[in-house]
This record gives sequence, structure tokens and C-alpha cells, in this order.
Amino acid sequence: MKLIFCYSGRASLCCLFLVLLQLHCSLSQKSEGALTVVENTEGGRGVDEEEEVTVDDDDDDDGGGDFEVVQPNEQWQTLKPGQAVPAGSHVRLNLQTGEREVRLGEEQLKYWTQQHREEEKSRSSIDPDELKRAMKKIKEDQSSQDSAPSRFRPLDELKKDMADLDLLVETDVQIMRRLLDQFNSSSSTLEQRLSILQELEYMVHQVARHIPHELTECYHVNLHVDNAQTLCAMGGLSFILQGLNSSDVRFQENSALVLGSAVASNPVVQVQAVEAGALQTLLTTLATTQPLNVKKKVLYALACLLRHFPYAQRHFLSHGGLQILSELFRADAGGILRTRIVTMLYDMISEKELISQAGLDPVQDQAHAERLRQYSQVSLQEELMEEGWCSLVPQLLQSTEHDYREKALRALLAMTPVCLDQYRSDGVLLGSLLALRLQYSELIQSEMILGEETSYFTEMVELIDSLQVKVLLGHPGVPEHPSIFLHQNQEVLPQVSLWM
Repeated sequence: MKLIFCYSGRASLCCLFLVLLQLHCSLSQKSEGALTVVENTEGGRGVDEEEEVTVDDDDDDDGGGDFEVVQPNEQWQTLKPGQAVPAGSHVRLNLQTGEREVRLGEEQLKYWTQQHREEEKSRSSIDPDELKRAMKKIKEDQSSQDSAPSRFRPLDELKKDMADLDLLVETDVQIMRRLLDQFNSSSSTLEQRLSILQELEYMVHQVARHIPHELTECYHVNLHVDNAQTLCAMGGLSFILQGLNSSDVRFQENSALVLGSAVASNPVVQVQAVEAGALQTLLTTLATTQPLNVKKKVLYALACLLRHFPYAQRHFLSHGGLQILSELFRADAGGILRTRIVTMLYDMISEKELISQAGLDPVQDQAHAERLRQYSQVSLQEELMEEGWCSLVPQLLQSTEHDYREKALRALLAMTPVCLDQYRSDGVLLGSLLALRLQYSELIQSEMILGEETSYFTEMVELIDSLQVKVLLGHPGVPEHPSIFLHQNQEVLPQVSLWM
């Protein structure tokens, strides 16, 4: 604005008019590109909210070409003084910071977003040319591998090289032949022969070797059958039986172990062993004075030979096998041999009962009929009663070992058809059953209080109850349901024997 000074009085009126005219022109001028703050008339927004304006083309002649042009994107950017923006951009004034901010306009933002998505999609998609190059490289790698020499050599070539190095690989048959030749050699010492027996036992019983023999009892595991049959074909049974007759205790023990491992669940070897006289040799060894370890291994071999072999069981009974075992049972004070003997007898009784059940074989073929005929010739239970086993087995209940008691209870239940009358007249047996039931009931209660597992003790109580029910069933002093009588009158159970 220009100020006009007047010095004459007559011209004062004219000067005043010129000043007013100049002021009016100044106020009426307005820049077309200026920013205008619109007053908030809605009353609903606070001072912290943002006002937005739109920038139109700026036709100022103030040298706009010298401004720094900012390229906006989808995010708000702060505009610095002296910066310009392209046409169509969205500009706002942030009332909180007092700064101007810019981003793409609505149409520009829509176009930019679509373009951005197409670029991302093109980057994530597989380039066909690149895929062709990768396939070509795979084919080249395969062709190079086919042309390269193989990493694996033929077996004949390996054998030849190992023979040159004196490292020829032996088969099981070759190993057993070599071991038998060394065993029969006059130059072999006793220690070498013992080592040979241990290697043979490993070969004929590879699976069950990793399980204690007192747990497997020679028939709960799958065995290496072929090696045992090969050993018999080579004449190995003869020197094994000679080892049972040896005066050396270690030789007897290892020979019995090899024999048991060879005949276990192997019908072919079982037949050859019986024909070679193994049954008589084992019974003779048990009847003579032998150390405990020898008797344990001989019992193991005998159990494996009799298992699922009714022909051998019949010869066992005819050769006085039960009498020999009863004498061995009475002489064993520790209970180790008693448990093995009772377990063997229980298994023989159980397998005969199982084979006699009609539903054992889905198809009643000729082989099943033959098995039934063979087992019918084995009068095991009658022989047990005659040899006094009805009073021998209850003695095992006096043991403090739970496992011994369990095996005795199972055997007593299996022998019930022939021993029931003797059970009813045996006051010691009835008193033992009562005491054991009270003991295991207390153990169940204590284990429940401690939150421990009670299934084993519960099973023991169930075995005792089953035996008591069979003993009391049909007695005139006991009601029709003896199980109820047992639970209500446990304290008077010993008096039942007086009523018999």
C-alpha cells in the first residue's frame, strides 16, 4: 500500500478520497491459489480435528517453476514451505500441528492401489521363462548323474575284494558249521567250547535272548526258527545232549540253555529232540543232585520241549515226570523252582483246555481233530491228583512274594475239577485264602489313599474270591450265592472246613 501525504488544506479532501480508494483496492484483491480456513459451523468437532482443503491450479506469477514438487502417495506427508504438489492431490491443514499435509487424491489413490496390487501379483507369480530354465537344469543334472559311475559296487566284486583282505562275509550256516567244527576239535579248550555254546544260543534264539528266560518261559516270543533247524541238521543235538551229561556245571548249564532256545515254539526241532532222547536226559538231570542254576536252566529246556507238544507231554507222564517234579518241589525251600514248576503245570493244563474249546479254530479241519486226539491221550489232571499236587501247590501261598502267590492261585483254579474235594477238607488252604484276602483288601485301601494303582491287588482279590466261590459252591451251610456269603461272613470262613 502506498501512503500519500498532502500539504495544502484545499487538497485535503482530495487526498482523503485517494486514500480510501487505495485501501478498498487492496482489500478487494485475492490470490486464486491461496488457502482458506473455513469456520466450523457444525459445532461437533473440537480444536484437535483436522480441516481439509483442495488445491486447484495456481496461476501466480511469483516464479512457481522454482518450487520443489513433492510426489504424494497413499500416506499423508508433511509439506514444507516452498514445496508444490501435482494437480488433483489431496491437501489438508493439520490444526493440531499447524502443518500442511498431502497425499494422493481419491481417483489417484484408487489407481495407485490397483497398480500396486498388480505389481505384487506379478512378483508372486512364476515366470514361465524362469520355470523353463529350471526344468532344463534338472534334466542336465539327471543326465550328468546317469553318465557318472555308480557309487555302489556289485556284490561279487565286494566279496572278491574282501576275500583278498581275508574279510570274507559268512552266512549263518557257515558260522554254525565253523563253530561245530571248532567244538569237536580235540585242540579246543573247555573255555573255548563254553564260548561256542554261548554263540550258538545267540544264533538260535536271537529275539528272546534280550528277554529274561524266567519271563519268556520259551513260548511268549517269536524265535529264529531256521537256525535251530539248521543246527539240528548239522548234528548239533548230539553234542548238546552230551553237554548235559558233562561233569562240568557250566557246561551243563549252557547246553540246557542252547537246547531250550532251539526247541522253543519249533515243532520240527521238538520232534527231533524227543527222538534223540532229550526228554529222558532232562529228567535224569533233574533227578540227580545238581546246583540250583543248572536245575533252573534244565527246567527252562523241559518247559520249552513240552509246550504245545502233546506227544512229549504223554511221554513225560509215562517216564515219571510228575514224580520227579514233586520231589524237586518238596526239596526247594526258596520257592524259585517251585514257582517255575507250578507255572509249567498251569500252562500245560490251560493249553489242553483251550484246544478243547469249540471256538478255538474257526474251521474244524483235520489238523484240529488230530490235535484233539493227541491231547485226549494226555491224562495230566488225573496224574496231578494221584501224585499229591492238590496239597503241594497250596504250599506256595505261604510265600511272601506276590508273584509266587498269583501263580499258585491260578494253578489252584485250573486244578479245581480234580482237586475240589481236597480243597474243601484243607483247613490250612481255607485259612490262607482268608488271610490273603484280608491282606490284599488292606493293600487296596492303602493304595487308594495314596492315589496309587490298585489293579494288581484287585486282581489278586478276584482270584481269591473265585477260588473261594468254587470251594463253597454246593455246600449245605452256604446259601445259593456263595459270593454274597463270602463278603458278609469272611470271619467265619475257617469254620466251613468243619462242616465238610
